[in-house]
Amino acid sequence: MAATQASSNRRIAKNTVALYLRMFLTMIVGFYTSRVVLNTLGVQDYGIYGVVGGVIAMMGFLNAAMAGATSRFLTFELGRGDSARLARTFSSALIIHMGIALVVMVLGETVGLWFLCNKLVIPPARMEAAHWVYQLSILSSMIGITQAPYDASIISHEKMNVYAYVEILNSLLKLGIVYLLVLGHFDKLKLYAVLTLAVSVTIMMIYRVYCLRHFKETRFHWVWDKAILKPMLSFSGWDLYGNACVTARQQGINFLINMFFGVTLNAASSIATTVNGVVQGLTTTVTQAFKPQAIKQYAAGNVKGMEQIMENAAKYYILLIGAVAIPLFFEMHYAMGIWLGQVPRYADSFCKLLIIASLIASLNNIINIGIHATGNIKYISIITGTVYLLNLPFLYVCYKLRANPNDAYTTLIITNIIIVASDMVILKHLVPQFSCLHYIKVIFIDALVLAISSALCFLVYSAMEESFSRLVVITLVNISCLGIITYSFLIDKETRVQLNSRLCPKSRS
Repeated sequence: MAATQASSNRRIAKNTVALYLRMFLTMIVGFYTSRVVLNTLGVQDYGIYGVVGGVIAMMGFLNAAMAGATSRFLTFELGRGDSARLARTFSSALIIHMGIALVVMVLGETVGLWFLCNKLVIPPARMEAAHWVYQLSILSSMIGITQAPYDASIISHEKMNVYAYVEILNSLLKLGIVYLLVLGHFDKLKLYAVLTLAVSVTIMMIYRVYCLRHFKETRFHWVWDKAILKPMLSFSGWDLYGNACVTARQQGINFLINMFFGVTLNAASSIATTVNGVVQGLTTTVTQAFKPQAIKQYAAGNVKGMEQIMENAAKYYILLIGAVAIPLFFEMHYAMGIWLGQVPRYADSFCKLLIIASLIASLNNIINIGIHATGNIKYISIITGTVYLLNLPFLYVCYKLRANPNDAYTTLIITNIIIVASDMVILKHLVPQFSCLHYIKVIFIDALVLAISSALCFLVYSAMEESFSRLVVITLVNISCLGIITYSFLIDKETRVQLNSRLCPKSRS
């Protein structure tokens, strides 16, 4: 058992490193390419690409829900060791995704096309290019939808290194798009849409060839097994409600900010959302690395093992997330000044509050690992989704009473605390063996570690003038503090011995 646990820990650590490598590279490439594409296309064409592509992106709720369901059920069958049912599950998922792709195409060519032609404000001279972007976006979306089961298969098998390498290649290809876009003499908006589709097709082919060569269950067979389809559709249906509520809350906040304060603060909100995406990317990396192992432990009937994996996820999460979030919190204005040049009003305060909200939400994402392992997400979708929606009328009342723009994210912090508490109760209901008090203790320790590191960083922040040197010092102090505390107190003795043996191989006897 100890050997199995050690092997599991090594696999999780290796997968986390691979996913972080992918995340940091894609983040750097994303920041760079967004600036170059904006300058090359111009504000008008860049806006057209964003708004036209957004019409198709709005139809992605169903695919997001089904992708989560596919990953959970494939991982569960791997944990049970039933290869025949695993193959039927994959084929059933692919059939559902092909149906979703067909629905998106029909809606895109009817409702979406009507919306493009009649509701979007696009200069007549650029309407032809907008149609190019729209049709290619539909095709790219259909490719992505049918690709989801293959992505889920790679994650379920915990081949995170493959997932990371292909996504790194994806980032490099996007750099190639930027290079060709600058050199090309064709209509640049059309060229950008064509090249983006070409990258999507290339990545799709790589993933599918790898899956077909390494995973037998990904060889498609026509399967209509109601015993498999019904729980998958039920899981995705409830997940769809939760995802829709979260998106409605995000868009609703933007709408309320626009209604009360105008488009200037919408720009600040968009920047905050971009920065928050970096922090959420870290959280996604943690859950992707730990979630398959947790689901497999639950499928094998080892609830204690699942709980241990969730505890480790919370422990290592504090090191990995805090390493980025704390320096950003203290040096947000300076970092944004380097990135943007001119920082919009309220952008830095929005970002700081949103980082706090995301840190709390990330603790909840770890709780969700256990809930998703059970396959019963009805309660979490109803309660969490509804609480997120109730955030909007509460925010509306706050704006009517005192009109403080920061309320958009202070209310979100309160909402996330309520959701963490409610989801712990739900997990306890679904898995009676789960110890809420033990998880609260883990959260308390995490918060204490963050507080200690933040206090040390605040001393540096107060003692030095705003500069690149202060940013570097705060980052080093933060990483050192988190690393020392984690090594000394948070990791278990066995992991510490393994680290010592790797760091000091001569000391082994």
